[in-house]
Amino acid sequence: MDVPDVCEDQMNTPKGYSLSQIRLHWVVAALIVTQYLFNDAIGQAWRAYTKGLEISFDPLVLAHVLAGVLILAFTLWRLRLRATRGAPLPPEQEAPMLKLAAHLTHWTLYALMILMPLSGALAWFGDVELGAIVHNILKLPLLVLVVLHVLAALFHQFVLKTNLIARMKTAEE
Repeated sequence: MDVPDVCEDQMNTPKGYSLSQIRLHWVVAALIVTQYLFNDAIGQAWRAYTKGLEISFDPLVLAHVLAGVLILAFTLWRLRLRATRGAPLPPEQEAPMLKLAAHLTHWTLYALMILMPLSGALAWFGDVELGAIVHNILKLPLLVLVVLHVLAALFHQFVLKTNLIARMKTAEE
């Protein structure tokens, strides 16, 4: 099976990520981790709301909502930077199937980082039950892809020895 090259324009492709791209990557990663670690408050508030109970102010609920807004805004910013500046190519020696898997994983992560905040906002602010259902369903695929992303980076670094992680630590000069 012939796998298409996912990045055709190699002349305008940067060798590394910009400082803005690197910072946004790590800020969004930290925000996503906190969303999973501290989601009990929003879950309890949502369950109380669906039972018709009064919801008192909880800073963790506010933090979850604000983090979701930031994830959406920063993801859109990252996509804008990627569209205007580009992204480095996968390592040359990487197998075509790994390149395709990385390509699909990255774009699915972007989609989920947009759909999760939107579905959460629809549920929380719009009282749209389908939004809550979608938000709840997408939690697992996002978590799986984040873990896969981290494992793939470690695989590249320590097994394939491509020094891929360096692209997210140091900005291209």
